Amino acid sequence: MSNEKLWGGRFEKSTDKTINDFQASINFDWRLYKYDIQGSIAHAKMLAKCEIISEDDAQKIIDGLNKILQKIENNEFDFKTEYEDIHLNIEKALTDLIGEAGGRLHTARSRNDQVALDMHLYVRDEISKICALLLNLMKEFILAAEKNLGVIMPGYTHLQRAQPILFSHHMLAYFWMLERDYARLINAYRSADFMPLGAGALAGTTFPIDRKFVQHELKFELLYRNSLDAVSDRDYILEFMSTASIMMIHLSRLSEELILWSSREFNFIELDDAHCTGSSMMPQKKNPDVPELVRGKTGRVIGHLMAMFTTMKALPLAYNKDLQEDKEGLFDAVETLKFCLIVFAQIIEGMKVKSENMRRAVEEDFSNATDLADYLVKKNLPFRQAHEISGKIVHHCIERGIYLKDLKLDEYKTFSDKFDEDIFDAIKPETCVNARDSYGGTSTEQVEMQIFYAKELMQRIFSSFESEE
Repeated sequence: MSNEKLWGGRFEKSTDKTINDFQASINFDWRLYKYDIQGSIAHAKMLAKCEIISEDDAQKIIDGLNKILQKIENNEFDFKTEYEDIHLNIEKALTDLIGEAGGRLHTARSRNDQVALDMHLYVRDEISKICALLLNLMKEFILAAEKNLGVIMPGYTHLQRAQPILFSHHMLAYFWMLERDYARLINAYRSADFMPLGAGALAGTTFPIDRKFVQHELKFELLYRNSLDAVSDRDYILEFMSTASIMMIHLSRLSEELILWSSREFNFIELDDAHCTGSSMMPQKKNPDVPELVRGKTGRVIGHLMAMFTTMKALPLAYNKDLQEDKEGLFDAVETLKFCLIVFAQIIEGMKVKSENMRRAVEEDFSNATDLADYLVKKNLPFRQAHEISGKIVHHCIERGIYLKDLKLDEYKTFSDKFDEDIFDAIKPETCVNARDSYGGTSTEQVEMQIFYAKELMQRIFSSFESEE
């Protein structure tokens, strides 16, 4: 009985349609077409170089693959479920196009090392794109910090006003979070920069191949040293998805703050109209839908990571069909992350900072109470004693419905004779901010230094790109 499967020689029956549909991956792994063709061209060149196939057959294969690539990119290629995956779809189309020579392409290769190669190429390529988007967002945080350098806002702990800080300091905190994400992405790229082709199904091949030729052809830094490891390794995917999840958590934390800050209760910022939506019932509404969606999509990306961990946790070496589950979650995580980075760069750029409202919030709270205690310490009181006195003063003000700036000097002196006229300058928001001049602190000088370092870092990164080109 004839069987059209490219692997069907051992079988007497055709695959049941339900089973075929269940195990087919072409509905999602078609995204790998460019990498599959790229890897196949490099493989064909290597086979010809090693005299495993003729130069003539290799050229026919390469020409045919390029024609198929053109058809796919012109939306003229018919992906078929009966050929299961991107590899067999392209191989069948190639054989139909160029005849017998097409059947020689798979010499010294398995779909196991073929899909591993495609995934390495895909992850490596997408990390490069994500790095560019991430750097663009990082740039927006620097610009926001520079633009609003004099703006003072309440800093929070436990979502309670704690100490005055510069708004720029807050923006730069996210810059440094994303800088760590960038470093993690570079590490994930290095993990993906291993070339697996030539591992065969699991044990290598009997043909005299040249794996280093393919390595250099596809610009991989390293080769897998073990064929079992090459076809079963998905650490680089786990590493990327872990990085993506951490990055999404950073964006989700920022989303939460933007949602709070744009509420009437905070009123610290206003998001651009282009980045918000209204209500179908309530005409006054301006909803921060984009940050809310980013916050929601964070769970989606983390979920894909958890699914991948669960898939990998009990797989014996080498290849198992379970590994087909490495793709859909990865593809979705990549696209979700890229979209979130794009929209957040627009949000930060278009965000209006309401500096007067932030200033009012700082003046109408007790976030300068620590500075009150520090003032007494500098007058030679032990900190614990100064802390107790400051707490009593705060309690006194709360009972009277006033703030520290509203107390008279003689009232201060009833709590301690260490107080003098200079107390009023000591508890001003500007004084509180600029007094925190320790390295990494919120003082204007320290924040300007952060901006300098951030710009210098970005320049080094872009310089490294130029040198690689």
